[in-house]
Amino acid sequence: MRYEIVRHYASNRSNRVIKRGLTLEQAQAHCKDPETSSSTCQSAERIRYTNKVGRWFDGYREEK
Repeated sequence: MRYEIVRHYASNRSNRVIKRGLTLEQAQAHCKDPETSSSTCQSAERIRYTNKVGRWFDGYREEK
């Protein structure tokens, strides 16, 4: 099985796939990274992104 990373937004923005073809372990590792959520990110780049688009987080799902 392969997994994809989906960025979810709290605002009216549509969710979008940002990575595909990952193993379950890779998908879980990505989502455990604090930089993959607006509530835990610390980098200037991610904070600017949050200020632009609002609250967001990355999740994973099995590819269709």
